[in-house]
Amino acid sequence: MLSIFKSIPTHMDYKGQKLAEQIFQGIILVSAVIGFVYGLIIEQFGWTVYIVLAGFAVSCVLTLPPWPMYRKSPLSWQPVLPEPNTEVVQKPQESLKKKKHK
Repeated sequence: MLSIFKSIPTHMDYKGQKLAEQIFQGIILVSAVIGFVYGLIIEQFGWTVYIVLAGFAVSCVLTLPPWPMYRKSPLSWQPVLPEPNTEVVQKPQESLKKKKHK
């Protein structure tokens, strides 16, 4: 059962994050304007709140999950460098020479 959840991708690249933020802000802005105008016309502030909350819910569904459109530009990481097989030379400890402070 848990293997199903492990197969779900959870990452989003930087360009996808920017796109998700722009979509989120656009939907919130459009729903706020539509809600304000509709609430002003019918003179009911409650409808303004409902429309803004509906826009918030739609924007959350569209931007919170890592949809494939947000994972189109993955980062190309540098390959791991192999460790050299040289012996580590220990430095003499400086704590052996204790200085007396006046």
